[in-house]
Amino acid sequence: MKSSVFRLHSTLELPLEDVHDFFEDPELPVEIDDIEIKRRNNTLIISSIAAEENLSKYTPTAQLKASVTENRVYENEDGEWQETPPDDEPGGAVASSGSGGGPSWSSLGGEQEAEEEVRSKLMEYACFKGDRETVLQNTELQYPMFEVLCNLARTADKGSLEAIVAVSGDLEAVRVVDGEDRPARVKIVEDPREQENGGVDWRDNEFIN
Repeated sequence: MKSSVFRLHSTLELPLEDVHDFFEDPELPVEIDDIEIKRRNNTLIISSIAAEENLSKYTPTAQLKASVTENRVYENEDGEWQETPPDDEPGGAVASSGSGGGPSWSSLGGEQEAEEEVRSKLMEYACFKGDRETVLQNTELQYPMFEVLCNLARTADKGSLEAIVAVSGDLEAVRVVDGEDRPARVKIVEDPREQENGGVDWRDNEFIN
């Protein structure tokens, strides 16, 4: 029985260069032979190439889709880049207006000291945000490509991936938050539309034996 993805919601954000590094030598499911990455303006499309040679070249295979945005990042004391300025962190230096009209720097302890301007730059991010039809497209190789997305999510420092999948006929819940797997379970609720129509008649339901 073929595994499939029923529901998916993603808020993943990764530096674009990290995405390219991930796909330089990824561990791919046996159903996928290779990955093709294309960029169209501010859209990143990551397509799967089937390992089966008998798959028609006209059959669209699963692909991941992300929007590319620019965020300003700042260099911290360790030489690493982060999204928040070091000045905004507890214990950091803050800018104040000096008597000479130029900026002077004061620590939160009140000591005056000159500081170099914080280095910053614009960094491109790949944002895998939306539901299944937005992030994971096409049904052929859908589940193997979902596994690739899960592995990518485990490398992300920011965002979450939540999904309900069917594996060997059983429903499973998947949840990855800030790069870590989290406990998840499938919860079955009544369809609100059925409630509006008078609810579900559990005593006379052809789907329940």
